[in-house]
Amino acid sequence: MTMELNKDGRRIRTMFSGIAPWYDFLNHFLSLNIDRHWRDRMTKLVPPQGNDPILDVCTGTGDLAIAYHHAAGGKIKVMGSDFCLPMLEGASKKNSRKGLDIFFLEADTLNLPFPKNRFQLTTVAFGIRNVSDTDAGISEMIRVTKPGGRVAILEFSRPRGWLLGNLYLFYFQRILPLLGQFFSKSKDDAYHYLRNSVLQFPDGEQFAQKMRDLGLQQVSWRPFTFGIATCYWGTKSAST
Repeated sequence: MTMELNKDGRRIRTMFSGIAPWYDFLNHFLSLNIDRHWRDRMTKLVPPQGNDPILDVCTGTGDLAIAYHHAAGGKIKVMGSDFCLPMLEGASKKNSRKGLDIFFLEADTLNLPFPKNRFQLTTVAFGIRNVSDTDAGISEMIRVTKPGGRVAILEFSRPRGWLLGNLYLFYFQRILPLLGQFFSKSKDDAYHYLRNSVLQFPDGEQFAQKMRDLGLQQVSWRPFTFGIATCYWGTKSAST
């Protein structure tokens, strides 16, 4: 059973601040480490092109920004933004430990501090559903993307097969929140919120159509691992 989501920006920031120390461990543990593979597949489906910079919003601890840095061979400027400072601190530590030169900054996806038409590619992984106004967040991603550039979104989705779908729902509804809560000790019940945010979020063709309605062209999508996650991407009109 799901509950009505409270997507107030201040609550979301506080919640992610609280689970930041456990965020990487639980992402990899609860996904059986498949989330790393999903990010790598995304960089191959929507690869860097040319020399213009790349922006990863809702970057969290920076895993997708790092994946794109590697995909570009370190030759393209990659930036990561997030409105949760403790998550960014984890990204910065990872950046320093790996000897990378990704620039991370604190910024709200609803109000990005960049001029329009700046990035060749604007991305987000497992974050757009947590933006308090999803449509406005995607529109802001489009705004900062250059004409002819691309917006790419990796997000959880729901497997459609009867057997796998029901097994996944059982794990996602019953097991994952208990494990997440046990390890993180979240005061905001973060992993129950995260479960509900996935179950109530549009996916597949429904979400692809949302991207088209917001102005992106040539929108495509590809399910990963039987549909547990889905990558969506579209192109900003060259005449914008």
